[in-house]
Amino acid sequence: MAQTNPAAHVRVIEETSAYWRVVFDYPPFNIVDSTIFEALQDLLARMNASPSLRVVVFESANPDFYLAHFDLTGKIGSVMTAVGASGLPILMDTFVRLTKSPVVSIAKIRGCVRGVSSEFVLACDMRFASRENTRLGQPEVGVGLHPGGGGAERLPHLVGRGRTLEIVLGANDFDGDTAERYGYVNRALPDAELDSFVDALARRIASFDRRAIAAAKHLVNQVSLPSADRLLDAFTSFGNALTWPEAQQRIQTLLEHGLQRDGDFETRWPAVLGTLLET
Repeated sequence: MAQTNPAAHVRVIEETSAYWRVVFDYPPFNIVDSTIFEALQDLLARMNASPSLRVVVFESANPDFYLAHFDLTGKIGSVMTAVGASGLPILMDTFVRLTKSPVVSIAKIRGCVRGVSSEFVLACDMRFASRENTRLGQPEVGVGLHPGGGGAERLPHLVGRGRTLEIVLGANDFDGDTAERYGYVNRALPDAELDSFVDALARRIASFDRRAIAAAKHLVNQVSLPSADRLLDAFTSFGNALTWPEAQQRIQTLLEHGLQRDGDFETRWPAVLGTLLET
């Protein structure tokens, strides 16, 4: 079987030396597996080696799927076990290093963004979503699991306790307008305006002094980020939850219904979680 080339699926477009666009292009659904994490680890190394870089915008080549969700067929390599540069497991390490990087990260969201993919955009510094074309959520509880990549720790800082519990325990999708109202994203914009708005903001920030940007981000981080210990506790608990028989039954049922195979089901699956085992 041919090796997957991570760089082909997470492409870097250098708009300027200070502003890069990073495009997820991993057909058919931008499922998050070891390939995506390997590419993000390579990207972090490249970002660290680029002293003129100030802003990175993450976007998708597929307007229907930004990043779909964690691969539930087991193609996750060693992201749960191998340790990254921060001393945390690769999955956590990727998100923590992105959040703490002196480079500003902006998620430009179109399409489905669920579970670990929601946790990726929560690890970015800012999130801007298409008003008409966003499905954002943490459906893990409906799959017999719980968030393990920082969702439960980052969301309360953004949306408050009650709305976090609605998002996590309801396990359903949120559209762009609701996500904006809750604080899940910075803004929801008309789809036709999203690209120009994010590009203008990124270029504006990229024009500023890198030392001032990094110092300001560091100060905000000090009062707004969950501790590494809390993140690691959730991650360890998630790894354990993957072994629960109830979770394995629900995951198997979703895969049998067409998850990661059928485009229509992949688009709408959180809606059926409440009746999954009845059908």
